[in-house]
Amino acid sequence: MDQQDEQQASISRITTGMSVIDSAGTEVGTVDLVQRGDPNAVTVQTPTADPGSSLDELIEATAVEEPDVPADLAARLLHTGYLKVSTDSAVGAVYVPADRIAAVAEGRVRLTVGVADLPPEE
Repeated sequence: MDQQDEQQASISRITTGMSVIDSAGTEVGTVDLVQRGDPNAVTVQTPTADPGSSLDELIEATAVEEPDVPADLAARLLHTGYLKVSTDSAVGAVYVPADRIAAVAEGRVRLTVGVADLPPEE
């Protein structure tokens, strides 16, 4: 099994509501969203709202797409897979790339990095 297969195997065992701890053992928060990687994922295009659009089109154009991070990072997350983790901090939520998951055991997700190294939701 290559590294990508191992990452997908790990992410497939994660469910929403699981607790997440970082490499130092600090509780990060709980899993809100699990997104498996898609090697064929296209990059996220930010729609531009036409000032003449209807209100429905404007709302749709400004709707938040997951993952809510800069486009280059979003593309990487969509390819590798990721977790969205809600935190108790002022940040609100952070994203965990699949390659930052160290282990999934006993209903918990352990990471290879500290919470400060995780990209926050924008």
